[in-house]
Amino acid sequence: MELEVILKKQGKISRLTNKTFCFDERLRSGFYAANYFLKARDIVKQFNSDHIVTMQFFQRTEEAMVCGIDEVIALLHTFALEPQSLIVEALQDGDIVAANEPVLKITGKYENFGFLESMIDGILARRSSVATNVNRVVSKLNGTPCFSMADRQDDYLTQVGDGYATYVAGINKVSTDAQGYWWGGKGMGTMPHALIQVCGGDIIQAATLYHKAFPEEKVTALIDYNNNVVHDSLLLARYLKDDLKAVRVDTSKALIDHYFDGKDTSGFNAHGVCKELIFALRKALDDEGFNYVKIIVSSSFDVTKITEWVKLGVPVDMYGVGTAFVNNTTVGFTGDLVRLDGRPEAKEGRRDIPSTRLQKVTYPIY
Repeated sequence: MELEVILKKQGKISRLTNKTFCFDERLRSGFYAANYFLKARDIVKQFNSDHIVTMQFFQRTEEAMVCGIDEVIALLHTFALEPQSLIVEALQDGDIVAANEPVLKITGKYENFGFLESMIDGILARRSSVATNVNRVVSKLNGTPCFSMADRQDDYLTQVGDGYATYVAGINKVSTDAQGYWWGGKGMGTMPHALIQVCGGDIIQAATLYHKAFPEEKVTALIDYNNNVVHDSLLLARYLKDDLKAVRVDTSKALIDHYFDGKDTSGFNAHGVCKELIFALRKALDDEGFNYVKIIVSSSFDVTKITEWVKLGVPVDMYGVGTAFVNNTTVGFTGDLVRLDGRPEAKEGRRDIPSTRLQKVTYPIY
């Protein structure tokens, strides 16, 4: 999908326009708005209209990566009343922010945009949580590729926005076309465990069928189906030779690979995809001349485990991360009215926080 832009800053993601986002038209009627915001809008419109307010949005996580700004701007320009009258000041998607730092300020008549507050909070919270989670992983990868497997960790309707946030944070390898929809990416993948199961657990048959179906691709094979990673990787490498590109180890945390049968594992946790298994797999492949076969790992990887593995030099060519990317408790946003008719007015403990980073957004952005 070609993205239309209105603003380009060196080193920043370009702003996206209303045409990028496919909003549910029910947003206009307040279907997704908290009911008390709808009531407040109606009361103000009927009895106390035409005051100019400033609404400020912030979150409480240090070193968070903000995302969802462009989507919110498009939301305002699509569903706010008299959007051309609003003054919108915003950061860029991908900016790193401090706790309590404003990322967005909207100034205008409350009755024209206030009912969108909870939707703005939700967009910023979801997108920024994903972007922050992904950014934390990216910062520890030391150049090792990583792909998002987060499509299976939440409702499928989250894929498009989550995929965009993942891209903003620095990862452009995703599992589904939906995850790449806003930025023009395509899903990538190889074989699931289901293909091996359909082949009766025969990894060679599964790989052969895959190669017949996609002869232009070298095979990347899931290799933990029989929980015998080293044995099956060598078996497949001897059979496919140069047609084997990589093996992916996805061992469940509940299992210990058969490689460790009869071996002393008292000095480490041998469950799941452990580093000792990956070191052994790399050595076994190299010893037989299969040094060109790459190793991909997945299953329960997060920033803590990846940081440790990179530090220890575990021979991983690519990480697959899912749940850790879409944990939505990372960043939560709050919107507050902080000015009324140009003067400070906010609830106790809140105030209009000055910012030199916010940029005034030009209307329209179509």
